[in-house]
Amino acid sequence: MIKPIKAAGFGGLFRTEVDRMVDAGRMVAEFLEMVKVDSVSGKERDMADLVKARLKDMGLDPVEDGAGNKINSSAGNIIARLPGTGKAGPPVMVCAHLDTVEPGRGIKPVVEEGIIRSSGDTILGGDDKAGIAIILEVLRMIRENRIDHPGVEVVFTVFEEGGLLGAKNLDPGMLEARLGYVLDSGGPPGTIITSAPTQDRISVAVRGKSAHAGICPENGVNAIEIAARAIAGLRMGRIDHETTVNIGVITGGKATNIVPDSVFVQGETRSLDRAKKELQTRLIVEKFNQAASASGAGVDVRVENLYREYSIGEDREVVRLAVEAAEKLGIVPRLESTGGGSDANVFNEMGIPTVVLGIAMQKVHTTEEFIRIGDMVTCCRYLLEIIKAAGEKKQP
Repeated sequence: MIKPIKAAGFGGLFRTEVDRMVDAGRMVAEFLEMVKVDSVSGKERDMADLVKARLKDMGLDPVEDGAGNKINSSAGNIIARLPGTGKAGPPVMVCAHLDTVEPGRGIKPVVEEGIIRSSGDTILGGDDKAGIAIILEVLRMIRENRIDHPGVEVVFTVFEEGGLLGAKNLDPGMLEARLGYVLDSGGPPGTIITSAPTQDRISVAVRGKSAHAGICPENGVNAIEIAARAIAGLRMGRIDHETTVNIGVITGGKATNIVPDSVFVQGETRSLDRAKKELQTRLIVEKFNQAASASGAGVDVRVENLYREYSIGEDREVVRLAVEAAEKLGIVPRLESTGGGSDANVFNEMGIPTVVLGIAMQKVHTTEEFIRIGDMVTCCRYLLEIIKAAGEKKQP
């Protein structure tokens, strides 16, 4: 059963003239409720049901797509629309994801001196439930204050943390928006992520030959040694200001007295420049092929492109609206690039210009994660101003 939101004693927070429309108490209470709902990637059912109930309470008609069945998740993506007022054009898309990383079960949020953090043995889940809470509060602000707007298309995705799988399996035909904002980054309000990398995942299986390590090691072909030679020939970490390389997984061997006949290695390459990423991927593949060939071993390499890069110029409408909205509120706009992927990569590949907005979540994916209530309030004001600005641009 979905319980109604209670203000939980935060109603008097940040109630200044400039943010008088933001009900900080309501937003904080809802955020605290959501982070207590377990929703690690693939297990988003309870969280999906909660946000659907909230959207219905506002008079919206949320739709759940079939992505969950395709990616073995307990829920699909949630899409809902708040119809625009007046002679509105296409709606503005706002997006956040429903899932969290581990350790994300049994979260106990703590509120101290305007800061929300976990109790210390789990993440907080502000990534990305802070984004969801902000979006829901902005929808209420629009409705309660009868604010003119071009329409808002809400997209809550699943399995973002596991490879953007929800967004990848969302049918673009379900979306009406022609530009969008994903609330899923650190950085203070006013942070606008205008470029993000493409990423390859490289999986390598080296096939050697087993032998007794003490009696006849010369009869074996050590797969771990071959992998080690290949890895030693690679450059790791930050290659340049746009490109990174990492080997993150190595598994193999059965016992110390057996020459290992197999090893599995997995790594990644990323770059804002696709050609640079492809060069680093090619180097990894070549090094493993060369090391295996020199030792008479076999090697199987699989390369998967997880998402493509995007770069959006300052003159594009989706960026200009965000910059102008920040300046109107006295917030310094910060146009930045990132080394991480998000649902924005997928939406841009669909042809929907989309940037990521910073929502000031800090130390995400750690047990030290926290977020300031004041930053969440500012993010509500900022997102509302972007939506209002989009409506003004569409007026005849």
